[in-house]
Parts: sequence; C-alpha cells; structure tokens
Amino acid sequence: MENIIQVEALRKEFKSYSSRSGLQGAFRDLFTRNYKVIPAVKDIDITVSKGEMVGYIGENGAGKSTTIKMLTGILTPTSGTVRVLGMDPHREREKFVRSIGVVFGQRSQLWWDIAVQESFRLLKKVYNVPDHLYESHMSYVIESLDIAPLLDKPVRKLSLGQRMRCELAAALLHNPTLLFLDEPTIGLDVLVKLKIRNFLKEINQKYQTTVLLTTHDLTDIEALCERVIMLDEGQIIYDGKLTNLKSSWGEGKQIEFQFTNNQISKSLLVPLLDGLEAEWTAGDRGNVWVANVINDESVISDVIGRVVAAHKIIDLKVHEISIEEIIRNIYEEGIIHG
Repeated sequence: MENIIQVEALRKEFKSYSSRSGLQGAFRDLFTRNYKVIPAVKDIDITVSKGEMVGYIGENGAGKSTTIKMLTGILTPTSGTVRVLGMDPHREREKFVRSIGVVFGQRSQLWWDIAVQESFRLLKKVYNVPDHLYESHMSYVIESLDIAPLLDKPVRKLSLGQRMRCELAAALLHNPTLLFLDEPTIGLDVLVKLKIRNFLKEINQKYQTTVLLTTHDLTDIEALCERVIMLDEGQIIYDGKLTNLKSSWGEGKQIEFQFTNNQISKSLLVPLLDGLEAEWTAGDRGNVWVANVINDESVISDVIGRVVAAHKIIDLKVHEISIEEIIRNIYEEGIIHG
C-alpha cells in the first residue's frame, strides 16, 4: 500500500536561552548567551498509508504540535527525514501545500470580514481548482456539512460551530489527498461534533482521504480512528490499533454504586472485595463509589451481590473502562514500546 507519510529518526531540538544576573551578566550576555538544548521530538519513526485515519495523541508538551509543524513544512527538523506525499514539506513547500488540507482549531484560513463564499472563491484561485471540479466537489461538501445558509455571512458573524464547519470545507476545497486536523472539535457542542465526524468518515470512504488527527477529545479518536500513535516526552510509547490498546490496557469493567448513605467510606467497602480481583475508587459525589473489576461475569456478580447485601443503594451502573482511563493508566505506568 502506498505510504503517504514516511518519517525516519525525526528529531527537533530548541535552544532555551537564560540571562545572567546583574549588570556584569547583562554585559556578558551581549557577546555570549547561555543556553541549553531541549529536545521536543526524539528520533521518531512514523509510516501512514493511503486512506488511513490515524489519531495522534499525547499530553500537552508531548511533542504533537512540533511533529505536525514538521510534517506540514512550518518547522525544519534538526535531524532525520520527512517525506509526505513523496515530497520534502519544507523544501518543496509551495507545491506541497497544494496537496494537503489543514484545520487548526485555534487558527482561521477564512477572511474575517468577507462572506464565506468569497473566501471559498479566493481559495479556489489560490489552489487553481478548475470550475467543473470546484462545482461538483464543493456542492457535495457544502451539502454534507450543512453550510449553504452560511455562505453569504461574513466569518465574524458565525458561531464557533458554524465557523469550524466552514474551515473544514475550506481545507477540503481542492480535495487534498491528506488532511491534518489539530483539535478540530474543540469547544463545539455534541451535534456539531457528530456532523463533523460523520462527514470525515464519508470523505475518507468516498475519496480515500488520509487523515492525521490530533485531539484531546478522545471520543473523536474512538469515532474515527482505527489506529492511534501516542507520544510522551517526544517519544512514541504506543503505535497500533485502538482495539489492541483497549484489550491490552482496558480489560475490565467499572461498577458504579450510588449509596443512600453519604458517609460510606473506603474502609467500609474494602473488606467486601476480599479475595476478588477488584479495587475501589471514589466517584464524582460523596455517596458514589466505583469498583474496578476484571471482565469476568462471576466476579462482577460477586461484587454486586456482596455490596447490595451489605449496604442500601439508590443506583447501579456497569461501564466499560473508558479510553481516557486506559491512557491515564499507560502514562502512569510509563511503559515505552519504542
């Protein structure tokens, strides 16, 4: 299968300068500066094939944005090689940007004071999209994202959800092979998120558009991506199927008990789990406690039976372990796979 992104031993270092104290120190700083080298991305390898939708995740400061900036040609790597769509994103920037689409949640590619459709027409000229291709492709995009009523409005008059749908349409105006999405649903309500996710699935199926998605909203990842790459302190700690991540780290259930008594304490509950593979964590309210158990029917039944026999409860829910919980567990264990 054709590789859309090929990254080998990619590294990016930044210099952090420090000032010396006092007048004499300031004078010396005029001639020589003290600095230390901080690696933001440490020799990572990534291969993404055509048509893949990949979630690129990690905590703030893990190196996600730095990687995306190198992949889109904004930053030059300190060392290593980057080939995206067969090009060097930094050296062949002008040709390269015509082949990709980019949506950054906090930045706009639309002109603030003119109507959305005028922005689209300007971008059509920038990307040199022929009229017939523009008409057929954009009529599909506009209908799918439900933005026809917004086309005559200036961007500054749009809500955040409306603007993000228009940003996505603008990024796909030239039908790029590769789409970079950085926090595309940040601050959006549930219905807008669903519309954007459904649309992304559609274009992936219709055009085999490759998508690299970075987000803190892990429900986006679950809805869209079969594969995740997880970064921690500039290194890849997991690269594989989301289902494998769940089965390796999330084999279990959470049984949430809401007690009638607000004074229930952990010390009262711990003895109830004697001999079982289970442990307690506090819930979101004083009378809520969660038993984290292995995914075994007899253990789940035992836990529920023991708790209900010992204490009065108002409500009981059984949950799968969430992707957030799984990722928290991985970071806490600090296991590095590569």
